[in-house]
Amino acid sequence: MLYLLGPVGGGKSSIAEKLKDLMQQVPFYAIKGSPVFDSPLALFDPAEDASLLFERYGIPPRCLRFVLSPWAVKRLHEFNGDINQFRVVKVKPSKNKQIALAKTEPGDENNQDISSLVGKIDIRKLESFSQDDADAYSYSGGLCRANRGLLEFVEMFKAPIKVLHPLLTATQEGNYNPTEGLSSIPFEGIILAHSNESEWQAFRNNKNNEAFIDRINIVKVPYCLRVTEETKIYQKLIEHSSLNKAPCAPGTLNMLAQFSVLTRIKEPQNSSIYSKLRVYNGESLKDTDPKAKSFQEYRDLAGVDEGMNGISTRFAFKILSKVFNFDLGEIAANPVHLLYVLERQIEQEQFPQELHDRYITFIKEFLSPKYVEFIGKEIQTA
Repeated sequence: MLYLLGPVGGGKSSIAEKLKDLMQQVPFYAIKGSPVFDSPLALFDPAEDASLLFERYGIPPRCLRFVLSPWAVKRLHEFNGDINQFRVVKVKPSKNKQIALAKTEPGDENNQDISSLVGKIDIRKLESFSQDDADAYSYSGGLCRANRGLLEFVEMFKAPIKVLHPLLTATQEGNYNPTEGLSSIPFEGIILAHSNESEWQAFRNNKNNEAFIDRINIVKVPYCLRVTEETKIYQKLIEHSSLNKAPCAPGTLNMLAQFSVLTRIKEPQNSSIYSKLRVYNGESLKDTDPKAKSFQEYRDLAGVDEGMNGISTRFAFKILSKVFNFDLGEIAANPVHLLYVLERQIEQEQFPQELHDRYITFIKEFLSPKYVEFIGKEIQTA
């Protein structure tokens, strides 16, 4: 399981959507009519056909390890074991049609069960088929629809633990059991989960979850720590909002980005945090600040969890929207209003006193003086 771990508003969902977009560009071959997109290679017996397929076609034996779905087993029985009766089609993954790409979310603890992942019996088909017939089963679960592709599990650790059990065998053995007395259903895909750090810590500290933890590959998704990149995020958010035509004074987005990044990076020793900000932004301070360290030195001293705290991009955009609406007569943004709104919002958020003082210091010691210096240079240049 690929697990994206990061703070709120850090871009985990955006990364998941981008991965699904990329997977839509890569088609695959599947048995025609299969509700779980069975691989044609699953029709071959690994014990008897593996060496022959490798010698003739270069297909490695590991590709034959997946089982046939109950649907394919029934069709094979109807064809009297003749695999030539099957047809193979080229399938293109699709988010909209849920072809090899699916998304599941935690539901109510009292109502959600494993059917959201593995599917369930289709009551309407019981008129024609018995309850343990493969054609009476609805392959509508997330694991069914995401076979040969990617399953996104949003806020995975908010789901009841019993709902997660099918993921154990799906990730390790490549198959899982349905809710009825059918044979195992194959799963040859990626499970992508993401949630916030507090939920991960609670899940990891429970000793009963060791089997899940051992199967999880964590990828940390911290906040952006580069001012220029953070500014681009704000520009993108504005372009996709109703504020895209509103005037925005030069330096407004850059100032907000500086404040955001300052709250996320750790205070360095024997060096200014503002110098660290500039170094992270790709600037060289060898000639202007002799105490400034190299980028790698700052990163090594900060530890592995830098960027996992601070204000989120969503919080910053809320600030920005208030700045645009600060003046009743005009929808516009400028650095002066930004400084005022920032300070007022920090007071309203009721941060812990130490954090409150730290954020106010960033405004008074860095943002305001730097903006005054910037205005002075602009006036002199003019």
